[in-house]
Amino acid sequence: MPHPHSAPVPTPAEAAQWAPERVVELARSHAALQREVETIQHQLEWFRRQLFGQKSEKRPLAPHPAQMHLGEFPLPEAPEAHDKPVAGHTRRTPCSDFAHDKNDAALFFDEARVPVETITVANPDIEGLTPDQYEVIGEKVSHRLAQRPGSYVILKYVRPLIKRRDTQTLHCPAAPAGVIDGSRADVSFLVGLLLDKFAWHLPLYRQHQRLLDAGITVSRAWLTQLAAQAAALLEPIYAAQLASIRTSRVKAMDETPIKALAAPAWAR
Repeated sequence: MPHPHSAPVPTPAEAAQWAPERVVELARSHAALQREVETIQHQLEWFRRQLFGQKSEKRPLAPHPAQMHLGEFPLPEAPEAHDKPVAGHTRRTPCSDFAHDKNDAALFFDEARVPVETITVANPDIEGLTPDQYEVIGEKVSHRLAQRPGSYVILKYVRPLIKRRDTQTLHCPAAPAGVIDGSRADVSFLVGLLLDKFAWHLPLYRQHQRLLDAGITVSRAWLTQLAAQAAALLEPIYAAQLASIRTSRVKAMDETPIKALAAPAWAR
């Protein structure tokens, strides 16, 4: 690639004879070249970070003291590494997921969120013995992860219909109100529908197939209508969050650099 020829630098006497228009033109050219050099340097630094810097977007420190991470909580500081002498013949104890592990007391699930079904295993050694011939001195517990054919349940509301003998009038309590009037979908089903689609990326047609496999016959268009109606219920939350972002002094953004362009005139 040929190098461009640089113009000779004028002497002070030659520059003093220039017209004011030429001086202004040279100043503008110098400012434009300076901006171009700063842009090229910024691009060069970006390419250097891509080639020789860290590839992960996880950064333990925020660029601004008020800037927070996407998880809305600052990441914990990494513990200081300490050297520890290890014998050459020692090995790390392997982790085991066996159901009969001796350390099964350390639960691998949250008892407050996961339903637990207790199954009592009969002891064949006490068959034919009376209760006074043995003594239960303890028990051993093991856990296994199981799955049911479907996680859906039908809520059956039974409303008694009564007739008063004194007035001969009929009385029946109203059905519990739902978030969508007249819909057969419970609020728990709407939440699961949106989470499966937008959080776990499970399309509606696959959710429809799962419902059919679980013995529930509904139309696929019904799921589409439910998703749209449930999303409309969340619109006030979206509007409140957007208003909070607009009025906030500090905006929390992703660390990935992107070009922020102004919206076109027709979209304003």
